[in-house]
Amino acid sequence: MLITWRRAAAGALVLLLAACATVVPGGSDCVGVIGPAPAGLREVQDETLRALALGAPDKGALCAGKVYVAEKAVTVYRVWDAAKPFTLYGRWWSFTRPQGPRAQYQRDNAICPEWSALDKMSACTIKVGSKIVTGPGQSAQCEQFVLPQSPVNQVFIANDGLSNVLYVESCDEGSVWP
Repeated sequence: MLITWRRAAAGALVLLLAACATVVPGGSDCVGVIGPAPAGLREVQDETLRALALGAPDKGALCAGKVYVAEKAVTVYRVWDAAKPFTLYGRWWSFTRPQGPRAQYQRDNAICPEWSALDKMSACTIKVGSKIVTGPGQSAQCEQFVLPQSPVNQVFIANDGLSNVLYVESCDEGSVWP
């Protein structure tokens, strides 16, 4: 009888915990995998930065991510809106040179059309000692449709161009894109 009671209590506890559980971004339900980082980046632990880069379903950002610190300058690329020059120093980057067409790039990176004109591209280097997060993209709710999760890896850099807090340097002036 005591064993039956313990099993029932254990089962009730499991059900209670399952009912209280929430889905945490970065779980195994992401499309794609976190790709290897380029030379010059070393994996580190920083749950605060990682959490900042992860997004809930339909909110954009990353679905899963790993944190790295730059041990040497690493080139990153950003497509941005020329009508908003401060967006050159945004938070979302790529290790690979972006390719068009624009609609494909938007799908691959879960960027809603209303968020940015995506008409200029720049290259910068990550400052040595700066931390970044990389991983596949989360889904994004746009005005008229939802962009699904993407297996394409993105790079999150916690820049704040409006406050001039930058973790990138040596940026080019940008070129018309695509």
